[in-house]
Amino acid sequence: MGRVRRIALVFALLASLLVAPPAAAAERVLGRVEARRAESGGPAPAGCRVPRAMLRFGSRAVGRPWRGRLARGVPFDEETEYAFTWNFPGAYTPNDEWRRYGTERLVLTLHCVLAAYGGRHPELARVGVADLSLPRGGKFGWRYGGLGHASHQNGLDADVLFPRRDLCECPPERPRDVDAERAQELVDAFVAAGAQYVFVSPALYRQGLLRGPRGVVIPLRYHDTHMHVRIRR
Repeated sequence: MGRVRRIALVFALLASLLVAPPAAAAERVLGRVEARRAESGGPAPAGCRVPRAMLRFGSRAVGRPWRGRLARGVPFDEETEYAFTWNFPGAYTPNDEWRRYGTERLVLTLHCVLAAYGGRHPELARVGVADLSLPRGGKFGWRYGGLGHASHQNGLDADVLFPRRDLCECPPERPRDVDAERAQELVDAFVAAGAQYVFVSPALYRQGLLRGPRGVVIPLRYHDTHMHVRIRR
């Protein structure tokens, strides 16, 4: 089976996550990712760029991430075999559904990157996903708990927890808790998926433990526990 056809099949299966029970859909996706790994004799091919042709829910990111709204957003699943969701203000899992809406492209990108990562590392903990946007976007500030968000308003942003060295399915408490090698793998995967920005821990960036293309991978205060991924429209 050609590489292009295999990737198309993976994207078709990822799209089914939005209409099928999460557990069944996740099982199919992970099976396909593992099949791709076995066929190639190595890691699943990088990519996860979601083509416009596969989008079918009419999601629209309106305005800017810091001044915008979300039309016809879809929720990220509360948990799958490769991901869990986390509520930072309450320090619990799963995160509330109303905090994890995004454009269809963002949701599919997250599923593709995290399913591929899970397929490569079945022995590791699942990856945590925290806030995306509100169901209709708009302000997501401090009144929603914790520090709130200056952006996350139009369905293009997602917070992804850094993997921990001790495999806890929870946020790292300090930079030294982060499995920097695995965190870098995720940063690289989101860059390969076409992320516009990936904001990361300043401490890990200064140490050279997290890196990436200049102007795309950027250190930002208050991001020692997670990376902030922003995709293009």
